[in-house]
Amino acid sequence: MIGALREWLTSIVVVTMLLSVAQTLIPEGTIRKIAFFTGGLILLAALLQPVLRTDLGRLRLDLSDYAGAIEDRRAELDGAGKEELAGLIAERTAAYISDKANTLGLTVTARVETETGTDGVPVPVAVRLKGERSEALTAYIEGELGIPRERQVWHEEN
Repeated sequence: MIGALREWLTSIVVVTMLLSVAQTLIPEGTIRKIAFFTGGLILLAALLQPVLRTDLGRLRLDLSDYAGAIEDRRAELDGAGKEELAGLIAERTAAYISDKANTLGLTVTARVETETGTDGVPVPVAVRLKGERSEALTAYIEGELGIPRERQVWHEEN
């Protein structure tokens, strides 16, 4: 390793000295500008020599840990997104039921439970209702939202 570093530094020093001598011997004008440019390219090649000699075919990057971490994070975010969607659907469905109860002249609060459907989207499956029991609202929830009567739990207030 030290030998390779010494060889590299020696080549840079030799190229720099040769370029200095050449630049002092070349007269002013466009040829000197061309010589400066060419000398810069040669010096750049000498500087990049270790990189140019590197065998990139032997370079192996182990990205399996990163791929696993990415998959774990993606699954975590998908789960969080589905939980948030389930909460939003439950909230909106409860508000919809309360609005329908208001149109029927009832004061009812609803708490909706959701489950993930076959397509991966949360759907309302049960509801807990607090207020005066209403057959019309029960039938509406069953017909419009698909929540069967057995999954509608009423807590009547006195």
